[in-house]
Amino acid sequence: MILRFYKYQGTGNDFILIDNRSFVLRNHIDYTNIIANLCNRRFGIGADGLILINKSDEADFAMQYFNSDGKEGTMCGNGGRCSVAFVNYLGIIKEKTTFIAIDGLHEAIICNKEKDTTLVSLKMKEINNVEKYDQGYILDTGSPHYVCFKENAESIDVYNEGKKIRNNTKFFKKGVNVDFATIYKDYIYVRTYERGVEAETLSCGTGAVATAIAASISDNENKNNEFTLITKGGKLYVHFDKISKTLFTDIWLKGNVTNVFKGDINI
Repeated sequence: MILRFYKYQGTGNDFILIDNRSFVLRNHIDYTNIIANLCNRRFGIGADGLILINKSDEADFAMQYFNSDGKEGTMCGNGGRCSVAFVNYLGIIKEKTTFIAIDGLHEAIICNKEKDTTLVSLKMKEINNVEKYDQGYILDTGSPHYVCFKENAESIDVYNEGKKIRNNTKFFKKGVNVDFATIYKDYIYVRTYERGVEAETLSCGTGAVATAIAASISDNENKNNEFTLITKGGKLYVHFDKISKTLFTDIWLKGNVTNVFKGDINI
């Protein structure tokens, strides 16, 4: 079968997107190996994950996300932003949209569009539980994260240090994503080890949100709850309403998304 695909990236977090509204890939078939091969950077297209755009009776569309290992994943913030830009390209939506993901309903706004680059702001799920553990914080922003603050996150061995923590099932039954961050005056520098990818990625949307929320707890001087986060892949913005140290609402993740290329592949 010839499969039409589109490649998008959001601050270096890259995804294969497929318009699956006509059920090109059917839910009752196991595509784990196919998806893993498509995401393989040496033998396939190459990506951190694959996203299917499906029909929805509850919203404009449904986003189904798979990690690069071929297994269905939890919510992906950068993938959600890429999905919004893609469905805008397909003509399904204009400036505003709602869509269904594995963690529920999301809103999104297209703030600006120039050629192949789109600025997308995505509303994330409400956070009602943040736990302090050792030197960091545990919270679920659609995907589970452990955020730990370091003096110099740039020098951390993210792969080896992240892998040790990721496989600690004390946090979650299926492990956890690990964020190493340094708080500076005007921004937070963050690096993420992502489960499912099993490596450091250039950016992680849910990780950026988790880091910003954790920073608002550890850094009481920031009263605005608006954060700029620098990742290896670029710049992200997070803002929210802080109700208490464990309750956060109206959480938004914003950043640029780029349509890299499209193509056909035989699967």
